Amino acid sequence: MKKGLLVLLSSLLLTTASLANENSAKGLNVIITSEDAQTQMMGMVLSMMTLKQNKEVNMTLCSKAGDLAVKGMESPLLKPQEKSPKMMLQALMKQGAIVKVCPLYLPNASKDESVLLEGITVAKPAEVASSLLNKDYQNLSY
Repeated sequence: MKKGLLVLLSSLLLTTASLANENSAKGLNVIITSEDAQTQMMGMVLSMMTLKQNKEVNMTLCSKAGDLAVKGMESPLLKPQEKSPKMMLQALMKQGAIVKVCPLYLPNASKDESVLLEGITVAKPAEVASSLLNKDYQNLSY
């Protein structure tokens, strides 16, 4: 009886410990507003690492970071990967990240949706707010 109880308690402790260590977040909500390429790249790198862990990434680009979503706009190559934030953004999308621009970006940049890279759409404020409030996701802002 004591041995059975000890085995039961041990397995309960191991199960609880493994559940406590597991990251239960479904993924990340990433908002990038910075025009600084290194800051943008950090958001891209952490988003890629999140996708590699089979988690979801929802990214919203606002202000100068919205330029990353525009066809023909360039961003600088950064070391050590010799990749640009825009190159990483496109790789993220190929891996399944959902990328949108904030609704203020296009009209204030005197642009329309036709300039956006394929797969990027305009965010709806209610949807972004809902995502940010969803406790199943972690929020990052750059």
